[in-house]
Amino acid sequence: MPQFYPPVRTLMGPGPSDVHPRVLQALARPTIGHLDPKFVELMDDIKRLLQYALQTKNELTLPVSAPGSAGMETCFVNLVEPGDKVIVCINGVFGNRMKENVTRIGATAIVVEDDWGKPVDPNKVEAALKENPDAKVLAFVHAETSTGVESDAKTLCALAQKHDCLTIVDAVTSIGGIPCDVDGWGIDALYSGTQKCLSAPPGLSPITFNEKAIEVIKNRKTPVQSWFLDLNLVLGYWGSGTQRSYHHTAPVNALYGLHEALLMLEEEGIENSWARHRAQHEALKTGLEAMGINFIVDEKSRLPQLNLVTIPDGVDEAAVRKQLLADYNLEIGAGLGAFAGKVWRIGLMGQSATNNHVLLLLNALKACL
Repeated sequence: MPQFYPPVRTLMGPGPSDVHPRVLQALARPTIGHLDPKFVELMDDIKRLLQYALQTKNELTLPVSAPGSAGMETCFVNLVEPGDKVIVCINGVFGNRMKENVTRIGATAIVVEDDWGKPVDPNKVEAALKENPDAKVLAFVHAETSTGVESDAKTLCALAQKHDCLTIVDAVTSIGGIPCDVDGWGIDALYSGTQKCLSAPPGLSPITFNEKAIEVIKNRKTPVQSWFLDLNLVLGYWGSGTQRSYHHTAPVNALYGLHEALLMLEEEGIENSWARHRAQHEALKTGLEAMGINFIVDEKSRLPQLNLVTIPDGVDEAAVRKQLLADYNLEIGAGLGAFAGKVWRIGLMGQSATNNHVLLLLNALKACL
């Protein structure tokens, strides 16, 4: 295999989502140096566009040169030190990953657990905050990709503020698909991904930290556990101004792609993007329910961009996914963890949230069944 030519797929799983031709064309533009003055100008505009997407004015807003898992680790290793106490909300796969970060740092995780398919319970969180007045951080997933559940980030952040606790929020599947107001909700630290509702290729993780979080980083008692993810060092490269110090060789072409995807979000308008995701979810819901396929998650906490649905009796769910890929070049996702083999995960994210995508899926799924 001297060269690799991937098939053209329609991506409607839990990520990545379809990448628009404009973004693919941007990826193919000439590579320049990561300290080139023109590239520095691009970095500044990426920051501006990320601030728009994240609804924040935080100066410390940038894309980590690695996927969303590295964005998660960036938040934890910079804000949490050995011996700290962190309240971690777990209602799916990615809350467990937060807990793993806390443990590896040498901090103590206080777990608030809810059933898979249910949102984080604010009453349980408030009880944990009262029982642990020395907790430093409250960590939770806003849009849980493994279950298709949205938790009430605004309420959870208000509880953390009431108890003088920092927040770390996983918004990997949130940004661009549903409202996520970093400044309005008082989120202290947030990480996301590029391959979901932003519809850029995977491999970058937008993050943002407010001034309160920055002060915590500056006043650490111990060095940040990771050299590469130490924001004190990264800011020498991503900080304001045209004089940037070398930290690492940024993924130049990947950042071209992210910039183009963010421009497209700005052109559409973020409120219009939220409305588009909601409208396509409603269309999908109507079509699936007509086939006797139902949703697992209660409507009031259901993500429009990540749909967890039942499998009809007697149907081999893996065989259907395989047939969709083979006959229609269409990808949907399997269940994870407690839902493995029991559900499909259907993504309507970014460029995959269109009328054509919904109609293709409904017709292809009907044919397979």
